[in-house]
Amino acid sequence: MANWLLKTEPEDFSWDDLEKGGTSVWDGVTNNLALKHMRAVAPGDRVFLYHTGKERAIVGIAEVAGAPYPDPKRKDPRIVVFELRPERKLRRPVTLAEIKADGAFSDFLLVRMSRLSVMPVSDSHWKRIQTMAG
Repeated sequence: MANWLLKTEPEDFSWDDLEKGGTSVWDGVTNNLALKHMRAVAPGDRVFLYHTGKERAIVGIAEVAGAPYPDPKRKDPRIVVFELRPERKLRRPVTLAEIKADGAFSDFLLVRMSRLSVMPVSDSHWKRIQTMAG
């Protein structure tokens, strides 16, 4: 099982939208590195959902509910999507400012490549974020 972080504009798709929809398709990604990460996800992988924009915080945990497959809306088979299912909202959001202030995250992609929308999360970072969330 792997851990991931997915970034979303809450005005376009938020944690609340994921909870309301139950299982949702994670799509709209075209960055090559993010797509490489998306092709590596597997059912059962855990996901932090991160709100960008004004919030800039990890707000919930979801689970990959299906293997990646070519986006049926696109003609390019390299562009993939997958199903995502909400697990639970964090007790309290963990902000980007908190993560940046913690030296344990100096090598975290969220800090190093802040514009990347899909990224792996190490087990140690996963545990630390869960602790920070309460």
